[in-house]
Amino acid sequence: MNLVLLLATFSLFIGVLSEEGLNPGIVNVGAIFSFNTINGKVAKVAMKAAEEDINSDPSVLGGRKLSIQLHDSNFSSFLGIIGALQFMETDTVAIIGPQSSEMAHVLSNLANELQVPLLSFTALDPSLSPLQYPFFVQTAPNDEFQMTAIAEMVSYFSWSEVIAIFSDDDQSRNGIITLGDKLAERRCRISYKAALPPGPTAKRVDVLRELDKIQMMESRIIVLHSFSRTGLLVFEAAKSLGMMGKGYVWIASTWLSTVLDSFSPLKPEIANSIQGALTLRPHTPDSKRKRNFMSRWNQLSNCSIGFNPYGLYAYDTVWMIARALRLLLDQGGKISFSNDSRLDGISGSTLNLSALNAFDGGKLLLSKILETNMTGLTGNVQFNQDRSLINPSYDIVNAVGNGQRLVGYWSNHTGLSIVPPETLYSEKPNRSSSNQHLDKVVWPGGETARPRGWVFPNNGRELRIGIPRRVSYRDFVLLVNGTDKVQGYCIDVFLAAIKLLPYAFPYRFIPFGDGHKNPSYYELVNKIKSGVFDGVVGDIAIVTNRTRIVDFSLPYIESGLVVVAPVKKISSSAWSFARPFTPLMWAVTAAFFLIVGSVVWILEHRRNDEFRGPPKQQFITILWFSFSTMFFSHRENTVSTLGRLVLIIWLFVVLIINSSYTASLTSFLTVQQLSSPIKGIDTLIGSNERIGFQVGSFAEGYLMEELNIPKSRLVPLGSPEEYALALERRNVAAVIDERPYVDLFLSEHCEFSVRGQEFTKSGWGFAFPRDSPLAIDMSTAILSLSENGELQKIHDRWLSKSACSSENSEDDIEQLDLKSFWGLFVICGIACMLALLVYFWLMFRKFSRLPPEELDTTSPSTSRSTRLQTFLSFVDEKVEKPKSSSKRKRESMSRNGYHINDESPHRSGRMDRNMSQNGDCWLTQ
Repeated sequence: MNLVLLLATFSLFIGVLSEEGLNPGIVNVGAIFSFNTINGKVAKVAMKAAEEDINSDPSVLGGRKLSIQLHDSNFSSFLGIIGALQFMETDTVAIIGPQSSEMAHVLSNLANELQVPLLSFTALDPSLSPLQYPFFVQTAPNDEFQMTAIAEMVSYFSWSEVIAIFSDDDQSRNGIITLGDKLAERRCRISYKAALPPGPTAKRVDVLRELDKIQMMESRIIVLHSFSRTGLLVFEAAKSLGMMGKGYVWIASTWLSTVLDSFSPLKPEIANSIQGALTLRPHTPDSKRKRNFMSRWNQLSNCSIGFNPYGLYAYDTVWMIARALRLLLDQGGKISFSNDSRLDGISGSTLNLSALNAFDGGKLLLSKILETNMTGLTGNVQFNQDRSLINPSYDIVNAVGNGQRLVGYWSNHTGLSIVPPETLYSEKPNRSSSNQHLDKVVWPGGETARPRGWVFPNNGRELRIGIPRRVSYRDFVLLVNGTDKVQGYCIDVFLAAIKLLPYAFPYRFIPFGDGHKNPSYYELVNKIKSGVFDGVVGDIAIVTNRTRIVDFSLPYIESGLVVVAPVKKISSSAWSFARPFTPLMWAVTAAFFLIVGSVVWILEHRRNDEFRGPPKQQFITILWFSFSTMFFSHRENTVSTLGRLVLIIWLFVVLIINSSYTASLTSFLTVQQLSSPIKGIDTLIGSNERIGFQVGSFAEGYLMEELNIPKSRLVPLGSPEEYALALERRNVAAVIDERPYVDLFLSEHCEFSVRGQEFTKSGWGFAFPRDSPLAIDMSTAILSLSENGELQKIHDRWLSKSACSSENSEDDIEQLDLKSFWGLFVICGIACMLALLVYFWLMFRKFSRLPPEELDTTSPSTSRSTRLQTFLSFVDEKVEKPKSSSKRKRESMSRNGYHINDESPHRSGRMDRNMSQNGDCWLTQ
């Protein structure tokens, strides 16, 4: 209904045209531009050149002629709509334009209804969605890609904040919104948006008002997204305010490149006002056709306007329509129009809405346009599925002297580079930071070093640095009474760090707290968020809830919560020798002594006389042999291979246990020991004891929120003296505080000790507002202090107090338990089991080979128990070592009156060899 009313209103301004059929040999294409602008002048010349080239080749449109009808909107959306309606009355198949995005939003609705494709290479608003406006086609890269390029430039130069100046119209406003999104993806942001009146309505006073505000702000990176008239006005005003000097960075969108290209050489006043600015130019690959067209430009334009890339896009847009029309005609389509029946009902005597015709072939022509795949003056022209042009890219240009200097390129394929994008399309995309490159830039003021990008706000006003007014542990932050002097460990670190900054750092310290108790550090840090302080210096722990509201520098000292409790000294006792091992370790070790002794006895019993005898003697032998191995003093020889194998493994285990026991016992007896029922934070969590904490510390919140300790168990303490008194009187079982405080406390109170380990890990840092570049610069300075040793010197100067004598908690030297040696015991146990299995298998094998008469099992009444007893007797009986043949012969000769000495040496050697050859099997020895 809104569209119908709009048509009815504007039809009052439309003359009634003849309804006679138009020349069928002419194809009408409209063009709506403000021809008094740079792009309007360039587009007019390029479109007419394309019309001439198309009509000179009859094969392009099959003998038809293309007629481009021009309409000058003269910066007026109203006149632009009138021109569009006039085109709709004259059977126009497509419209090139409009020039501005706000007009494109309106005309796109009209194009949708009458199905006339609308093609624009200057209305590049990213919000012109093809879903909402299907008949609107952008034939140049839209501003989303331009804003991506600017965001990547900001990230490349390591800036974090920019200020955006823009004309308050649809295209500029939506472009800046897109820029904000692209910057956020790279962890950057727009800190301030300065909106200027749209189009030619911006006045110098409007510009000066915004620049005055910007001059007082922190960021010095300024992005200017506007049109040529307003943009040049901004630069001229900035020059007069001294904002084109050292420290500033200006990045202009493509409007500035059109000025540089179209007016060369520049007027001196313009050139002086834009020195050092960066701008983008749509990149078009070099080609012979492009060079030929550029050589014709002065003739085509009569030297009225210089050439810029938008002339190439205008030329290609006309050719895009012509090729699409040829495909439509080749497929049997017709160029015909019909009335919209919805307009008949509102026709009146003064309205001629029926003259607005819908293009019957509009949908087909649109599809052919979107299927374009040609090589134009701008390179390969083809659309993606989202209807954006493939391979969008830009030149990055630096305004220098009276002209410009190319410093690199940006493409959607590889990002920033110093080689033309078309040479990289054949390679895989590589957007890594190490692959991003630009040439040297001459910045405003003639500097070539990268500008820092920010200054202290309000033109150098002193920064308000909050410090805690502590009443305890003043070694960290101390306000000297009666003076403004501040000193302490944290203050000295801060002062040393700011000396390393590459710029002046005006500041003044502002104490926070009433001086009667330590202030709340969360409230102190929150003053940064509320704008009371520009930073906070002191013993500020870096914890989660604080990082949500401020940014911290790197920590300059490690910290963490620890438990402090009273301890008592442990004196040596008669049973100190048993302390190195846990009771379980003692039990398992004793058990293995007996097990190994028993296994060796079983393996040696049949053949070794030292392991035979009455049961009582054998039991004593097992005990003696087992425990004598502890000192490697066993006298019994082992003759079986299996017994020796088990003994070797066991002796290795004994060696390890002996060494460990000796080392642990030495530690227990030589180091003074401290004892306490509190072993660490776990002991406190599992009890109902009261716990002390330092007033103002984050420890209270941590204990309640993270460890679920009731507030009723927590006791606030304000000073080291209160710590000691509360612990001595047992008002609290322990105190929980950060390690630096505890170290100072324990240097004067040796009757207390740290119990367990630190149960949090953090550090102290300097706090600044969110996204403040000071946090990064101070972090760099702290790293430098750490590397050159200055940080340690400051620590030693303030915090190296005389410590108590070397003492250790009983938990510091742990008892040796079974888990440290279970692997050795498992190996030894497996060796014993395997040796027994092999031994009994051999015994059973020999037993089964005995003749029945020796077994005495011929009687049918022999039971299994009798057979078992026989087997055990067989295992238990002494095995005589077989005599060698030489020994038997010596005994025989002795009985017959011969003597051994009569034997010849030769015979004696032979008998010895016989003895060697008749030895028993090695497994039974």
